[in-house]
Amino acid sequence: MARRTLVLGAGMVGVSIAWHLAKRGREVVLIDRREPGRETSFGNAGIIQREAVRPYAFPRDMKTLLGVLPNQRVDIRYRPAGMLHAATPLLRYWHNSGPSGYRRIVPEYAALIMRCLTTHAPMIKAAGAEALIRHDGFLELFRTQQRLDKRLAEAEDNRRRFDVRFQVLDREALTAKEPALSHDVIGAIHWLDPWTVTDPGALVAAYARAFEAEGGECRQGDITEVTQTQGGWRVTTTEETLEADDVVMALGPWAGRWLKPLGYHFPTFVKRGYHMHYAHRDQDAHQDSTRGAAAEKPRLNSWVMDAEVGYLLAPMDAGVRLTTGAELDDLDAPAHVSQLAAAEKVARSLVPLGPRRDEEVWKGARPCLPDMKPVIGPAPRHQGLWLAFGHGHQGFTLGPATGELLAGMMDGEPTAIDMSPYRADRF
Repeated sequence: MARRTLVLGAGMVGVSIAWHLAKRGREVVLIDRREPGRETSFGNAGIIQREAVRPYAFPRDMKTLLGVLPNQRVDIRYRPAGMLHAATPLLRYWHNSGPSGYRRIVPEYAALIMRCLTTHAPMIKAAGAEALIRHDGFLELFRTQQRLDKRLAEAEDNRRRFDVRFQVLDREALTAKEPALSHDVIGAIHWLDPWTVTDPGALVAAYARAFEAEGGECRQGDITEVTQTQGGWRVTTTEETLEADDVVMALGPWAGRWLKPLGYHFPTFVKRGYHMHYAHRDQDAHQDSTRGAAAEKPRLNSWVMDAEVGYLLAPMDAGVRLTTGAELDDLDAPAHVSQLAAAEKVARSLVPLGPRRDEEVWKGARPCLPDMKPVIGPAPRHQGLWLAFGHGHQGFTLGPATGELLAGMMDGEPTAIDMSPYRADRF
Protein backbone atom coordinates (compact mmCIF):
# COMPACT_ATOMS: atom_id res chain seq x y z
CA MET A 1 0.00 0.00 0.00
CA ALA A 2 1.33 3.46 -0.94
CA ARG A 3 2.57 5.60 1.93
CA ARG A 4 0.17 8.49 2.56
CA THR A 5 1.59 12.00 3.02
CA LEU A 6 -0.02 15.34 3.81
CA VAL A 7 1.84 18.41 2.53
CA LEU A 8 0.83 21.60 4.34
CA GLY A 9 1.25 24.73 2.25
CA ALA A 10 0.57 25.13 -1.48
CA GLY A 11 3.20 27.70 -2.38
CA MET A 12 6.08 26.90 -4.70
CA VAL A 13 7.88 24.86 -2.02
CA GLY A 14 4.87 22.79 -0.96
CA VAL A 15 3.61 22.16 -4.50
CA SER A 16 7.08 21.06 -5.62
CA ILE A 17 7.43 18.64 -2.70
CA ALA A 18 3.98 17.22 -3.40
CA TRP A 19 4.82 16.72 -7.09
CA HIS A 20 8.07 14.88 -6.33
CA LEU A 21 6.41 12.64 -3.75
CA ALA A 22 3.53 11.80 -6.10
CA LYS A 23 6.04 10.98 -8.86
CA ARG A 24 7.55 8.45 -6.44
CA GLY A 25 4.23 6.69 -6.05
CA ARG A 26 3.09 8.13 -2.75
CA GLU A 27 -0.51 8.98 -1.98
CA VAL A 28 -0.25 12.74 -1.43
CA VAL A 29 -2.75 15.37 -0.32
CA LEU A 30 -1.76 19.05 -0.61
CA ILE A 31 -3.56 21.33 1.86
CA ASP A 32 -3.84 25.12 1.93
CA ARG A 33 -6.43 27.70 2.85
CA ARG A 34 -6.22 29.08 -0.69
CA GLU A 35 -5.67 27.72 -4.18
CA PRO A 36 -2.05 26.82 -5.05
CA GLY A 37 0.25 29.76 -5.65
CA ARG A 38 -1.98 32.49 -4.23
CA GLU A 39 0.06 33.55 -1.19
CA THR A 40 3.77 34.50 -1.09
CA SER A 41 4.54 32.64 -4.34
CA PHE A 42 2.03 34.83 -6.17
CA GLY A 43 3.64 38.17 -5.51
CA ASN A 44 7.36 37.78 -6.17
CA ALA A 45 9.51 39.21 -8.96
CA GLY A 46 9.12 36.11 -11.13
CA ILE A 47 12.79 35.19 -11.47
CA ILE A 48 14.31 31.74 -11.08
CA GLN A 49 17.57 33.17 -9.80
CA ARG A 50 20.46 30.90 -10.77
CA GLU A 51 22.82 33.85 -10.26
CA ALA A 52 21.75 34.41 -6.61
CA VAL A 53 24.45 32.25 -5.03
CA ARG A 54 24.94 34.72 -2.17
CA PRO A 55 22.08 35.28 0.27
CA TYR A 56 21.06 38.78 1.32
CA ALA A 57 23.26 39.87 4.22
CA PHE A 58 22.39 42.65 6.63
CA PRO A 59 24.50 45.80 6.22
CA ARG A 60 27.23 46.17 8.82
CA ASP A 61 29.13 49.28 7.76
CA MET A 62 28.28 52.44 9.67
CA LYS A 63 27.49 54.55 6.60
CA THR A 64 24.78 52.15 5.42
CA LEU A 65 23.37 51.64 8.91
CA LEU A 66 23.07 55.40 9.41
CA GLY A 67 21.36 55.63 6.03
CA VAL A 68 18.76 53.08 7.12
CA LEU A 69 17.91 54.85 10.40
CA PRO A 70 15.71 57.63 8.92
CA ASN A 71 13.48 54.83 7.53
CA GLN A 72 13.03 56.47 4.12
CA ARG A 73 14.95 54.04 1.90
CA VAL A 74 13.36 52.06 -0.90
CA ASP A 75 15.38 48.86 -0.38
CA ILE A 76 14.73 48.39 3.34
CA ARG A 77 12.32 49.85 5.89
CA TYR A 78 11.40 48.82 9.40
CA ARG A 79 8.70 49.19 12.04
CA PRO A 80 9.92 49.51 15.64
CA ALA A 81 7.35 47.04 17.00
CA GLY A 82 8.27 44.45 14.41
CA MET A 83 11.99 44.93 15.08
CA LEU A 84 11.39 44.51 18.81
CA HIS A 85 9.36 41.32 18.41
CA ALA A 86 12.03 39.79 16.17
CA ALA A 87 15.03 41.24 18.02
CA THR A 88 16.78 37.94 18.80
CA PRO A 89 16.68 36.38 15.30
CA LEU A 90 17.51 39.75 13.72
CA LEU A 91 20.56 40.10 15.95
CA ARG A 92 21.67 36.60 15.01
CA TYR A 93 21.11 37.41 11.33
CA TRP A 94 23.29 40.50 11.72
CA HIS A 95 25.96 38.42 13.42
CA ASN A 96 25.91 35.82 10.63
CA SER A 97 26.32 38.63 8.10
CA GLY A 98 29.83 39.24 9.44
CA PRO A 99 32.79 38.19 7.28
CA SER A 100 33.60 34.82 8.86
CA GLY A 101 30.01 33.61 9.19
CA TYR A 102 29.03 34.80 5.74
CA ARG A 103 32.04 33.09 4.10
CA ARG A 104 30.86 29.78 5.57
CA ILE A 105 27.22 30.30 4.62
CA VAL A 106 27.72 31.26 0.95
CA PRO A 107 28.86 27.86 -0.43
CA GLU A 108 26.15 26.07 1.60
CA TYR A 109 23.52 28.41 0.18
CA ALA A 110 24.97 28.24 -3.33
CA ALA A 111 24.72 24.45 -3.35
CA LEU A 112 20.92 24.80 -3.37
CA ILE A 113 20.79 27.67 -5.87
CA MET A 114 22.95 25.77 -8.35
CA ARG A 115 20.23 23.10 -8.62
CA CYS A 116 17.37 25.50 -9.40
CA LEU A 117 17.28 25.31 -13.22
CA THR A 118 17.78 21.55 -13.50
CA THR A 119 14.92 20.96 -11.03
CA HIS A 120 12.50 23.53 -12.46
CA ALA A 121 12.99 22.21 -16.01
CA PRO A 122 11.22 18.82 -15.63
CA MET A 123 8.37 20.44 -13.69
CA ILE A 124 7.90 23.08 -16.41
CA LYS A 125 7.77 20.31 -19.01
CA ALA A 126 5.36 18.17 -16.98
CA ALA A 127 3.12 21.19 -16.43
CA GLY A 128 3.17 22.28 -20.07
CA ALA A 129 4.16 25.72 -18.79
CA GLU A 130 6.83 26.64 -21.33
CA ALA A 131 4.83 29.67 -22.52
CA LEU A 132 5.29 31.30 -19.10
CA ILE A 133 9.10 31.07 -19.18
CA ARG A 134 11.70 33.36 -20.73
CA HIS A 135 15.36 32.33 -20.93
CA ASP A 136 17.06 35.68 -21.48
CA GLY A 137 18.09 36.54 -17.91
CA PHE A 138 17.66 39.97 -16.35
CA LEU A 139 19.50 43.28 -16.02
CA GLU A 140 20.99 44.74 -12.85
CA LEU A 141 21.30 48.49 -13.40
CA PHE A 142 23.87 50.86 -11.91
CA ARG A 143 24.04 54.64 -11.63
CA THR A 144 27.64 54.96 -10.41
CA GLN A 145 30.85 53.36 -11.62
CA GLN A 146 31.99 52.65 -8.07
CA ARG A 147 28.98 50.46 -7.29
CA LEU A 148 29.18 48.74 -10.67
CA ASP A 149 32.88 47.93 -10.17
CA LYS A 150 32.22 46.53 -6.70
CA ARG A 151 29.42 44.30 -7.98
CA LEU A 152 31.56 43.15 -10.92
CA ALA A 153 34.31 41.99 -8.57
CA GLU A 154 31.74 39.86 -6.75
CA ALA A 155 30.33 38.61 -10.05
CA GLU A 156 33.77 37.50 -11.22
CA ASP A 157 34.23 35.56 -7.99
CA ASN A 158 30.80 33.95 -8.46
CA ARG A 159 31.72 32.99 -12.03
CA ARG A 160 34.93 31.33 -10.85
CA ARG A 161 33.43 29.52 -7.85
CA PHE A 162 29.84 28.82 -8.88
CA ASP A 163 29.79 28.94 -12.70
CA VAL A 164 27.59 32.05 -12.85
CA ARG A 165 27.39 33.59 -16.33
CA PHE A 166 27.02 37.30 -17.08
CA GLN A 167 27.87 40.09 -19.50
CA VAL A 168 28.68 43.73 -18.80
CA LEU A 169 26.70 46.32 -20.74
CA ASP A 170 28.00 49.86 -21.12
CA ARG A 171 25.59 52.74 -21.70
CA GLU A 172 25.55 52.27 -25.47
CA ALA A 173 24.83 48.52 -25.27
CA LEU A 174 22.20 49.11 -22.59
CA THR A 175 20.44 51.74 -24.71
CA ALA A 176 20.35 49.37 -27.66
CA LYS A 177 18.74 46.71 -25.48
CA GLU A 178 16.44 48.96 -23.41
CA PRO A 179 15.93 52.34 -25.16
CA ALA A 180 13.28 53.38 -22.64
CA LEU A 181 15.72 53.58 -19.70
CA SER A 182 16.77 56.89 -18.20
CA HIS A 183 20.28 58.11 -18.96
CA ASP A 184 20.98 58.26 -15.23
CA VAL A 185 21.93 54.61 -15.60
CA ILE A 186 25.55 54.24 -16.72
CA GLY A 187 25.62 50.49 -17.30
CA ALA A 188 24.36 47.08 -16.26
CA ILE A 189 25.23 43.50 -15.54
CA HIS A 190 23.22 41.16 -17.74
CA TRP A 191 22.80 37.96 -15.73
CA LEU A 192 22.50 35.25 -18.39
CA ASP A 193 21.48 32.17 -16.39
CA PRO A 194 18.20 33.15 -14.70
CA TRP A 195 14.80 32.33 -16.18
CA THR A 196 11.96 34.82 -15.82
CA VAL A 197 8.28 34.01 -15.42
CA THR A 198 5.51 36.17 -16.87
CA ASP A 199 2.96 35.03 -14.25
CA PRO A 200 4.48 33.47 -11.09
CA GLY A 201 1.14 32.45 -9.58
CA ALA A 202 0.15 30.75 -12.83
CA LEU A 203 3.38 28.73 -12.82
CA VAL A 204 2.69 27.39 -9.33
CA ALA A 205 -0.89 26.59 -10.36
CA ALA A 206 0.42 24.73 -13.42
CA TYR A 207 2.77 22.71 -11.22
CA ALA A 208 -0.20 21.88 -8.97
CA ARG A 209 -2.17 20.59 -11.97
CA ALA A 210 0.84 18.43 -12.91
CA PHE A 211 0.79 17.09 -9.34
CA GLU A 212 -2.89 16.20 -9.70
CA ALA A 213 -2.12 14.49 -13.00
CA GLU A 214 0.23 12.22 -11.01
CA GLY A 215 -2.71 11.22 -8.79
CA GLY A 216 -2.30 13.85 -6.08
CA GLU A 217 -5.14 15.73 -4.42
CA CYS A 218 -5.43 19.44 -3.59
CA ARG A 219 -7.69 20.33 -0.65
CA GLN A 220 -8.64 23.78 0.64
CA GLY A 221 -9.31 24.67 4.26
CA ASP A 222 -7.80 26.55 7.19
CA ILE A 223 -5.65 24.24 9.29
CA THR A 224 -6.87 24.13 12.90
CA GLU A 225 -4.79 21.32 14.42
CA VAL A 226 -1.76 19.13 13.64
CA THR A 227 -1.48 16.10 15.92
CA GLN A 228 0.76 13.06 16.10
CA THR A 229 -1.19 9.82 16.50
CA GLN A 230 -0.13 6.30 17.39
CA GLY A 231 0.04 5.33 13.73
CA GLY A 232 1.09 8.60 12.11
CA TRP A 233 -0.42 12.10 11.87
CA ARG A 234 -3.78 13.79 11.92
CA VAL A 235 -4.45 17.21 10.36
CA THR A 236 -7.75 18.95 11.04
CA THR A 237 -8.98 21.79 8.86
CA THR A 238 -12.16 23.82 8.84
CA GLU A 239 -13.44 21.41 6.19
CA GLU A 240 -12.30 17.94 7.25
CA THR A 241 -9.93 15.70 9.22
CA LEU A 242 -7.21 13.80 7.35
CA GLU A 243 -4.79 11.13 8.57
CA ALA A 244 -1.51 10.04 7.06
CA ASP A 245 1.83 8.34 7.71
CA ASP A 246 3.82 11.56 7.19
CA VAL A 247 3.28 15.31 7.32
CA VAL A 248 5.42 17.89 5.53
CA MET A 249 5.39 21.39 7.03
CA ALA A 250 5.87 23.77 4.09
CA LEU A 251 3.85 26.72 5.35
CA GLY A 252 6.40 29.43 4.61
CA PRO A 253 6.07 32.39 7.00
CA TRP A 254 3.41 30.54 9.01
CA ALA A 255 5.49 27.38 9.63
CA GLY A 256 7.05 28.61 12.86
CA ARG A 257 3.64 29.22 14.44
CA TRP A 258 2.41 25.73 13.68
CA LEU A 259 5.55 24.09 15.00
CA LYS A 260 5.40 25.76 18.42
CA PRO A 261 2.55 23.54 19.73
CA LEU A 262 4.77 20.57 18.85
CA GLY A 263 7.57 21.97 21.00
CA TYR A 264 9.74 23.57 18.30
CA HIS A 265 10.75 27.20 18.64
CA PHE A 266 12.55 28.17 15.47
CA PRO A 267 13.94 31.74 15.33
CA THR A 268 11.78 32.72 12.37
CA PHE A 269 11.04 36.25 11.19
CA VAL A 270 9.72 37.78 7.99
CA LYS A 271 10.81 40.33 5.44
CA ARG A 272 7.65 41.76 3.98
CA GLY A 273 7.32 43.08 0.44
CA TYR A 274 4.84 44.85 -1.84
CA HIS A 275 3.99 44.94 -5.51
CA MET A 276 1.85 46.84 -7.99
CA HIS A 277 1.22 46.48 -11.74
CA TYR A 278 1.37 49.36 -14.22
CA ALA A 279 0.32 49.74 -17.81
CA HIS A 280 3.03 50.08 -20.44
CA ARG A 281 3.15 53.67 -21.67
CA ASP A 282 2.99 52.45 -25.29
CA GLN A 283 -0.53 51.28 -24.54
CA ASP A 284 -1.43 54.99 -24.70
CA ALA A 285 -0.35 55.48 -28.31
CA HIS A 286 0.35 59.10 -29.10
CA GLN A 287 -0.07 61.00 -32.33
CA ASP A 288 3.10 61.68 -34.22
CA SER A 289 2.58 65.12 -35.73
CA THR A 290 5.15 64.64 -38.47
CA ARG A 291 3.69 61.37 -39.75
CA GLY A 292 0.07 61.75 -38.68
CA ALA A 293 0.07 58.18 -37.35
CA ALA A 294 0.05 56.47 -34.01
CA ALA A 295 3.62 55.82 -32.89
CA GLU A 296 4.62 53.58 -30.01
CA LYS A 297 6.78 54.87 -27.19
CA PRO A 298 9.63 52.59 -26.08
CA ARG A 299 8.52 49.94 -23.60
CA LEU A 300 10.41 47.90 -21.04
CA ASN A 301 11.47 44.58 -22.54
CA SER A 302 13.54 43.01 -19.76
CA TRP A 303 13.31 42.36 -16.05
CA VAL A 304 15.42 45.15 -14.52
CA MET A 305 16.73 45.58 -10.98
CA ASP A 306 17.58 49.14 -9.95
CA ALA A 307 20.46 47.93 -7.81
CA GLU A 308 21.44 51.15 -6.04
CA VAL A 309 17.87 52.06 -5.12
CA GLY A 310 16.45 48.63 -4.35
CA TYR A 311 13.38 47.67 -6.37
CA LEU A 312 12.65 45.60 -9.48
CA LEU A 313 10.50 46.07 -12.58
CA ALA A 314 9.18 43.05 -14.48
CA PRO A 315 7.15 43.18 -17.74
CA MET A 316 4.63 40.47 -16.84
CA ASP A 317 1.33 39.39 -18.36
CA ALA A 318 -0.61 41.56 -15.91
CA GLY A 319 1.49 44.65 -16.70
CA VAL A 320 4.82 45.97 -15.48
CA ARG A 321 5.17 44.63 -11.94
CA LEU A 322 7.10 46.76 -9.46
CA THR A 323 8.33 44.81 -6.43
CA THR A 324 9.82 46.56 -3.42
CA GLY A 325 12.73 45.71 -1.19
CA ALA A 326 12.27 44.39 2.34
CA GLU A 327 10.16 45.72 5.20
CA LEU A 328 10.91 44.43 8.71
CA ASP A 329 7.60 44.16 10.55
CA ASP A 330 5.27 41.58 12.08
CA LEU A 331 3.71 39.10 9.68
CA ASP A 332 0.13 40.27 10.21
CA ALA A 333 0.75 43.99 10.71
CA PRO A 334 -1.23 46.33 8.41
CA ALA A 335 0.28 47.28 5.08
CA HIS A 336 2.44 50.41 4.93
CA VAL A 337 2.31 51.51 1.30
CA SER A 338 4.77 54.39 1.56
CA GLN A 339 7.69 52.12 0.59
CA LEU A 340 6.00 51.22 -2.68
CA ALA A 341 5.09 54.85 -3.33
CA ALA A 342 8.75 55.83 -2.90
CA ALA A 343 9.84 53.06 -5.27
CA GLU A 344 7.21 54.09 -7.81
CA LYS A 345 8.46 57.67 -7.80
CA VAL A 346 11.99 56.56 -8.68
CA ALA A 347 10.76 53.94 -11.17
CA ARG A 348 8.79 56.54 -13.12
CA SER A 349 12.00 58.52 -13.57
CA LEU A 350 13.76 55.37 -14.78
CA VAL A 351 11.28 54.14 -17.39
CA PRO A 352 7.92 55.37 -18.74
CA LEU A 353 5.13 53.74 -16.74
CA GLY A 354 1.40 54.05 -17.32
CA PRO A 355 -1.29 54.16 -14.63
CA ARG A 356 -1.66 51.63 -11.84
CA ARG A 357 -3.65 48.54 -12.82
CA ASP A 358 -4.41 46.99 -9.41
CA GLU A 359 -7.08 48.30 -7.07
CA GLU A 360 -4.94 47.57 -4.00
CA VAL A 361 -1.24 47.17 -3.25
CA TRP A 362 -0.28 43.51 -2.83
CA LYS A 363 1.54 42.57 0.40
CA GLY A 364 3.43 39.36 1.12
CA ALA A 365 6.10 38.03 3.47
CA ARG A 366 9.35 36.17 2.92
CA PRO A 367 10.04 33.49 5.59
CA CYS A 368 13.53 33.96 7.03
CA LEU A 369 15.94 32.30 9.46
CA PRO A 370 19.02 33.87 11.09
CA ASP A 371 21.63 31.94 9.09
CA MET A 372 19.91 32.75 5.74
CA LYS A 373 19.39 29.05 4.88
CA PRO A 374 16.14 27.08 4.91
CA VAL A 375 15.29 24.13 7.09
CA ILE A 376 14.98 21.01 4.92
CA GLY A 377 14.72 17.59 6.52
CA PRO A 378 13.20 15.56 9.37
CA ALA A 379 11.94 17.09 12.59
CA PRO A 380 14.35 16.13 15.38
CA ARG A 381 11.83 14.67 17.85
CA HIS A 382 8.82 13.49 15.80
CA GLN A 383 8.91 10.53 13.44
CA GLY A 384 7.08 11.21 10.21
CA LEU A 385 7.25 15.01 10.51
CA TRP A 386 9.26 16.70 7.77
CA LEU A 387 10.19 20.36 7.49
CA ALA A 388 10.74 22.64 4.50
CA PHE A 389 10.57 26.37 5.22
CA GLY A 390 12.68 29.49 5.74
CA HIS A 391 13.77 30.05 2.12
CA GLY A 392 13.87 33.83 2.53
CA HIS A 393 13.87 35.63 -0.83
CA GLN A 394 14.27 32.43 -2.84
CA GLY A 395 11.31 30.12 -2.19
CA PHE A 396 10.15 30.56 -5.78
CA THR A 397 13.63 29.71 -7.06
CA LEU A 398 14.30 26.83 -4.67
CA GLY A 399 10.93 25.06 -4.47
CA PRO A 400 11.70 22.31 -7.02
CA ALA A 401 15.21 21.71 -5.64
CA THR A 402 13.74 21.43 -2.15
CA GLY A 403 11.11 19.00 -3.43
CA GLU A 404 13.68 16.78 -5.11
CA LEU A 405 15.99 16.71 -2.09
CA LEU A 406 13.33 16.23 0.56
CA ALA A 407 11.54 13.48 -1.38
CA GLY A 408 14.82 11.60 -1.60
CA MET A 409 15.41 12.00 2.13
CA MET A 410 11.90 10.76 2.92
CA ASP A 411 12.57 7.62 0.90
CA GLY A 412 15.94 7.08 2.57
CA GLU A 413 17.98 7.72 -0.56
CA PRO A 414 21.32 9.52 -0.93
CA THR A 415 20.89 13.17 -1.90
CA ALA A 416 22.67 15.11 -4.63
CA ILE A 417 24.20 17.49 -2.08
CA ASP A 418 25.11 17.37 1.61
CA MET A 419 21.93 18.22 3.54
CA SER A 420 23.54 18.76 6.95
CA PRO A 421 23.70 22.60 6.55
CA TYR A 422 19.88 22.66 6.39
CA ARG A 423 19.10 20.30 9.27
CA ALA A 424 16.47 21.41 11.77
CA ASP A 425 18.52 20.76 14.89
CA ARG A 426 21.16 23.36 13.97
CA PHE A 427 19.15 25.83 16.04
